[in-house]
Amino acid sequence: MTLSDVKIKIFADGADLAGMKAIAGEPWLAGLTTNPSLMKKGGVTDYKKFAKEALAEIKSVPVSFEVFSDDFDTMEKEAREIGSWADNVYIKIPIINSKGESSIPLIKKLSHEGLRLNVTAIFTLDQVRDVASAVKPGAGAYASVFAGRIADIGIDPLPIMREASEICSSVAGLECLWASTREVYNIIQAQECGCHIITVPNDILKKLPGFGRNINEMSLDTVTTFCKDIKELGFSVLG
Repeated sequence: MTLSDVKIKIFADGADLAGMKAIAGEPWLAGLTTNPSLMKKGGVTDYKKFAKEALAEIKSVPVSFEVFSDDFDTMEKEAREIGSWADNVYIKIPIINSKGESSIPLIKKLSHEGLRLNVTAIFTLDQVRDVASAVKPGAGAYASVFAGRIADIGIDPLPIMREASEICSSVAGLECLWASTREVYNIIQAQECGCHIITVPNDILKKLPGFGRNINEMSLDTVTTFCKDIKELGFSVLG
């Protein structure tokens, strides 16, 4: 499979403003996402300023920004504020708060008012079903299932992602999003599972130009790199 065979929507996942702007023109890019952890890593100090600067440059694809509050009243206010920033904004709402309380009532309220949501931190099929029942058909919403983190705890995410995709496909406008991508091959897996979207970190996106390369070339390339590094190190086994 080559990159031209990839039909799933690829979203860039990061919080580096310069990187977001640079990647926005790539023909394969279908959207961008951010989250609080990525913003912390990226050194973002003014959330609204960061978002407004990104949205001033990125207008042709959807961009997801997350609420920061842990209580639902404030979360609702933040969601409405974020939703006012631009027409291509999706509002990220975690499926639960840190107390384990469900966000479904808020998700239902916002979706039925026409706000476009990215429901995040989903791990179970029951959570996917809850989202499917809560969102307004046709309003536009993503169910972000953390496939990579599911795999990190020794559980095969593929059966979960297949069923999650089927559930989402039963609701107009609800798209299943493969989140916490770990490697380029996850793009193929996500597509084969029927997912509509996959979010891909920038370090993995850098590997896309090699997608579909002849595998026989890889051995020579790898040894050539070893030789280059050995010369730079100046190591000698016999010396």
